[in-house]
Amino acid sequence: MLVLLPPSETKHPGGDGAPLDLAALSHPELDPVREQLLGGIEALAGDVPASRKALGVSAAQDAEIARNAAVRTAPTLPALDRYTGVLYDALDVRSLTRAQRVKADRRLAVGSALFGLVHGGEPIPAYRLSAISHLPGLPRLRALWRPVLGPVLAAAADGLVVDLRSGSYADLAPVPGAVTVDVLSERADGSRAVVSHFNKAHKGRLARLLATTRAEPADVVGLVALLRRGGFHVERARGSAALTLVVPA
Repeated sequence: MLVLLPPSETKHPGGDGAPLDLAALSHPELDPVREQLLGGIEALAGDVPASRKALGVSAAQDAEIARNAAVRTAPTLPALDRYTGVLYDALDVRSLTRAQRVKADRRLAVGSALFGLVHGGEPIPAYRLSAISHLPGLPRLRALWRPVLGPVLAAAADGLVVDLRSGSYADLAPVPGAVTVDVLSERADGSRAVVSHFNKAHKGRLARLLATTRAEPADVVGLVALLRRGGFHVERARGSAALTLVVPA
């Protein structure tokens, strides 16, 4: 089972790992695009106004541009420790036992605008680049990533893939046959609404269960049974890989 997570714009600073080494990351077939994008954000960091525009940051966030300038020399952290925010707070990998963390590093991967795909324990620096960023002189990220990342994810789809990425990241390279999850809140009168901000928290808790369970569901039927045993209210239309996670309003 592979669980795909979205990255976060916010990231823990610093780290105690050696500087970035692409050889330490899996899927070397992604390295040519990784190199292009690393070079792109490094070069762009020399032009602060252009960086603000391309990265969608304000003057108050110029430290993000400085991170990009130092992306090859800065210390690294494992990917699951680097990303922060609502989803990662709910996932809370730092509270996992050693055995659980080994399992989480194997089962969880992050769809990154800069690295394409990084597994949970792989060392990465802090950086700023989102799926909707457009670096001057380079094609759109979707055009860069889809031809190379698509086959990597398609190969992963030989097993069960649970795709929790947000829309812009899923669009970089969809996964054929992956299970997707939408979150709806249910009011006392039975009416439902899309969950926006706390959607990430619910997906983080779901990812934590999938990262730590002893079960190895082979298909969507087994996955639904696992989630229901874990206390999640999950619905599935017959024959569909799209799940609905229903939470109280």
